[in-house]
Amino acid sequence: MMEIITNDIYLNTSGFSDIHDITGKVNQLISDSKINEGFCHIFVVGSTASVSTMEFEPALVQDIKEKLEDFASEKMRSHHSETWGDDNGFSHIRATFMGPGITVPIRNGGCILGTWQQIVLLDHDNRPRERHLIVQIIGKRE
Repeated sequence: MMEIITNDIYLNTSGFSDIHDITGKVNQLISDSKINEGFCHIFVVGSTASVSTMEFEPALVQDIKEKLEDFASEKMRSHHSETWGDDNGFSHIRATFMGPGITVPIRNGGCILGTWQQIVLLDHDNRPRERHLIVQIIGKRE
C-alpha cells in the first residue's frame, strides 16, 4: 500500500540567492517515515525562492550566485518593483525560472542522488526570511 507523509522544514535565510544544503534534513525525514521505495517531493512556499540540486561546495555556490546576478540583477528595473515598491522583481524572476520544487526518487530508504549532488534551497528575496518547505514522501514501507 502506498503511503503519503507530509512534513515541514523551516529555515532562516539571508536572501540574495542565499543557498542552503537541505539534503540531510530531507534524508532524515525519509528515514523517520520508514518509506523504503517511492519518491519525495520538496516544495518551497512563496514566489521568491527555489529548490534544486547541485554540488554544494563554496566555489560553485559563488559561481551560481554570480550567474544569477548576470541573469536577473538585483539592480535591474522591473515592472513588479515599480508597481509594488519592494525592489524584489529580480527575486521573482530568478525563482520562476528555477522553479519552486523538485521530485527525488527514494530507494533503500534514502534519496537517489549522485555522489556530489545535494538538494538545495535558494532564497532569492532581497531580505532575510524564514522559509517554509513542504516535504511529501510517497511510497511503500519495508
